[in-house]
Amino acid sequence: MIAIIDYGMGNLRSVQKGFERMGHEAVVTRDPKTILDASKVVLPGVGAFPDCMRNLEQFGLIDAVHKSIRSGKPFLGICLGLQLLFTESEEFGISKGLDIIKGRVIRFKGPAFGTPREACPRTSQSGALETLKVPHMGWNSLSIKRRPPALGETPENSYVYFVHSFHAVPEDRSVIATTTPYGFEFVSSIWKDNVFAVQFHPEKSQALGLSILKRFGEQKG
Repeated sequence: MIAIIDYGMGNLRSVQKGFERMGHEAVVTRDPKTILDASKVVLPGVGAFPDCMRNLEQFGLIDAVHKSIRSGKPFLGICLGLQLLFTESEEFGISKGLDIIKGRVIRFKGPAFGTPREACPRTSQSGALETLKVPHMGWNSLSIKRRPPALGETPENSYVYFVHSFHAVPEDRSVIATTTPYGFEFVSSIWKDNVFAVQFHPEKSQALGLSILKRFGEQKG
């Protein structure tokens, strides 16, 4: 059974439905015992980093996350669920994360700071200067650096769906599984031991994203 952690934020039902479509039993829960008893754990997330950390603490779920990861069972972070694994985020000031992966979560940088849709320049193939928007929203490609089990035979340059304004910068570059171009190559997924976490939304990434959920559900603890 797959436990999807419910801390009051995130697109939990769509993640659950994605697993169910692939034939895997998944339950949305905020009960620590259920999380610890599950064979696999998913930490999704949509919203502000400090709010999510506060909710995890208020619902008494931080210990369950750490114990689940230490147990060696497969653990999947999705979108903000990737960012929460890091040491800290600069969203709304410095907020402490779960500190499972050493590093920081920072905003996409561009010439106009502090606005919901700041500009972030890049040079196109023709040499012209393009303007990218923040949040980074829509389909973008994966450059695969390492292949965790959930990526399986996912082709190089496969497209997946993103919605985010911040990206993770790990201290240890060896944890990077994929990168994605958006003005520069940002980290779009990480893999360390039993932890695989993605900045994109597999549950919104059509057949390819569902195949990632399927392979994660098939992993052995």
